Amino acid sequence: MAAPESPEALAAALARAGYLADAGLAIAGFLATRMDRPIFLEGDAGVGKTAFASALAEVTGVELIRLQCYEGLDAAQALYDWDFPRQILHLRAAEATGTADPRTLETGLYDRRFLLARPLLRALEEPCVLLIDEVDRADDEFEAYLLELLADWAISIPELGRVAATVPPITVITSNRTREVHDALKRRCLYHWVDHPDPDREAAILRARLPEVSRRLTTQVAETVARLRGLDLVKPPGVAEAIDWAGALHVLGADELTTPLAEATLGAAVKVREDLDRVRPQLAALVGEP
Repeated sequence: MAAPESPEALAAALARAGYLADAGLAIAGFLATRMDRPIFLEGDAGVGKTAFASALAEVTGVELIRLQCYEGLDAAQALYDWDFPRQILHLRAAEATGTADPRTLETGLYDRRFLLARPLLRALEEPCVLLIDEVDRADDEFEAYLLELLADWAISIPELGRVAATVPPITVITSNRTREVHDALKRRCLYHWVDHPDPDREAAILRARLPEVSRRLTTQVAETVARLRGLDLVKPPGVAEAIDWAGALHVLGADELTTPLAEATLGAAVKVREDLDRVRPQLAALVGEP
């Protein structure tokens, strides 16, 4: 694993990977790699939290293992499960070959080769960046389990024993703040609020991700998206939407953003009908046309 030597070195490596981190995020990411502490990234959807984990895996030279959280997620779905179809085939093969000793059969059923490793177990077994994405969507019970896992990076599998990480994963936990995550989880992490970038940095992000798009167009899209975020929309556009919008305009052959083009492609940036109805009458001013 190639650990960065300083926050500045990490920021430069992330930039080479196409991710432009601000100074605060670069420092938080550097500390996470050096202190073996998870980094908890909170912020609006689309500000680049998930992309940060992906870029961090690229610059450190390890695999990204992602656990997407959702309501009802439990430890078994996140950790491991047994491959029941293969176990049944094993039983039938044992019967066909005359292996009838119950103890031997039982031991064979719970061999490591029948274990299906889910993201959390995989993260214990190999160096990686572990992304626990949108933890705010999971239930309180799963959050409590995470606390136990983060304490010592080890789990016990009743049939096989204790599995502990030789090298703790670089862990990135994200939240879109659809609900408040318990303070106990945040206390185990380094915390960073990921805000929307200012127009200059967003334009630089667009140019890094879409080098084929004209400089004028990326600047206009970044400035217009910043104005959209000032309208108190139900779902303000994130960086991902800005990238989509600039890409859509480029596909249409645009070198600059005009009101008619903005009207035709607005659905790439604004994804809620009430927001569309609010934005359309103001498009000329938002685009910066008289």
